[in-house]
Amino acid sequence: MNRKKNWKENKLVQEWNAFWKQEEGVGTIEIVLLLVVLIGLVIIFKTQITKLLENIFKEIESQSKEVY
Repeated sequence: MNRKKNWKENKLVQEWNAFWKQEEGVGTIEIVLLLVVLIGLVIIFKTQITKLLENIFKEIESQSKEVY
């Protein structure tokens, strides 16, 4: 019985190590983490971003009126 238990434990350790060595999903995880960070930054700086964009569009509108 002890031998069977050791075999199962070794197999579990091997599977665990193989799981951590896989790099197939690393790119996806990186993209998801970047999106989470970007969304967090947008939420934190929402008012500042809104004010900045409003000022930019006001400037564009005023300069476009000068052209026409």
